[in-house]
Order: sequence, then structure tokens, then C-alpha cells
Amino acid sequence: MTTDPLLLMGEVDDATSRLLRTAASFDAADLAATSLLPDWTRGHVLAHLARNADGFVNLLTAARTGEPVPMYASPAARAADIEAGAGRPAAEHLDDLRRSADRFAEAVAAMTVQAWAATVQTRRGPWPAALLVWGRLREIEVHHVDLAAAYRPADWPETFAQRLLREVAAHHADLPAPPSMVLRFDGSKHELVIGERAGAPTVTGPAPDLAAWLIGRDGGDALAVTPDGPLPTPPEWI
Repeated sequence: MTTDPLLLMGEVDDATSRLLRTAASFDAADLAATSLLPDWTRGHVLAHLARNADGFVNLLTAARTGEPVPMYASPAARAADIEAGAGRPAAEHLDDLRRSADRFAEAVAAMTVQAWAATVQTRRGPWPAALLVWGRLREIEVHHVDLAAAYRPADWPETFAQRLLREVAAHHADLPAPPSMVLRFDGSKHELVIGERAGAPTVTGPAPDLAAWLIGRDGGDALAVTPDGPLPTPPEWI
């Protein structure tokens, strides 16, 4: 997968189209059903995705203008906006998703070469502006799965799954005393090592299944462990 944010927008557009198709299939009962996220309905997930797009617009604006525009006004405001939007009618959810996605695309188009080199402050610390498009893509693809509809990790594009897998493995490896494991995805001889290699179990499977398991969206039923034994317990992801 390319790291160029402008080229990556094609992936964002495709992922957004898939998300909108799923959202368009929901009625009021569907939106009130539980998602894969604790205490959130599908309506909460869709409201979060719309406000997340606006949050990324704020970060892109900060990168372009040099002004310290926060992603969200505050954690409390973020939570309140999601809660307020969760119970809306299906048509309003769909319109909000479309409009917020358009605002994000417009903000990306307004970026200059110099702006992409900036660093912005996200909820979890500083981030290169050049990674903001990847961040939005990650939000769409992961939370599409969280809707607990027809979209599964196996539906992720292979390039996205591999990049997510490598990113999450690197995140876990940087934690203090992570559980040791060696990850190997199907069709690749390359290994991702978390913790100490010596004596660590090797976990093998398709890249989407490995990535989904590492971020807590899958139980790992499609994965194999060598030597035989239980799967390690991955650390908590963002």
C-alpha cells in the first residue's frame, strides 16, 4: 500500500463507498442493535465515524494553516457529539456520513506540499500530517467491521490488512514486556516478532485474521499456533 496521502485517497474513497452501502441497508432497528464495541450501538459507531472525519478535517486544517486546531474540542465534547448523534434516523446518519466524507476529501485536496510535512496533535499525541489519510482509512475499515453487519476482516483489501498488521505488531512490540510471539501471514516468509523470539510461539494465518486478532476484533479461530497450545493474549490496542 502506498504511503502517499494523495494516492491513498483512492483507498479512502473505496472504503467510504463500502461503508455507505452498509449504512444504507440499516433501518431504525438495525441502528439500535449492538455493535462489536462495548456499550455502543451501530448508531454510535456511525456517529463516531462522521465526527471522526470532521476531527481529521481539523487536523488537516492545523497542518495547512499552522494554527493549533484540536481534533476535538474536548474528550467530553467528543463523547457528547457521538451520544447525541447515535439515535438519529437512518437517513440522517447516511447524509451525515456522506457530507463529513466530502469535507474530509476537500480538506485533503486543499493541502500543500509543505503542509504534509507538518506535525499535528492527535488525541494520543503528535502525528505526521502525511499519515492522516492512513489514519482515516484505518478508522473506516476497522469500524466498518465493528458495525457487526456483513463486513468482516476477510473483506479488507489485502494491502490494508498487511499494513494494519505491521503497524499493530510494531505498536505491541514497543510496549513494556509484551507477550512474546512470532507472526507469519500466509504467503510470506517475513516474520513479525513481538517480545522475545526465543521460545515464543509462532502464530500463522491470513493477514486479515492476524490483524483482526491483534486488535481484538477476532478470536483467532483461523490462526494456527506452533508448537500446539493456546494463542497468546495480545495487548490492548488503541
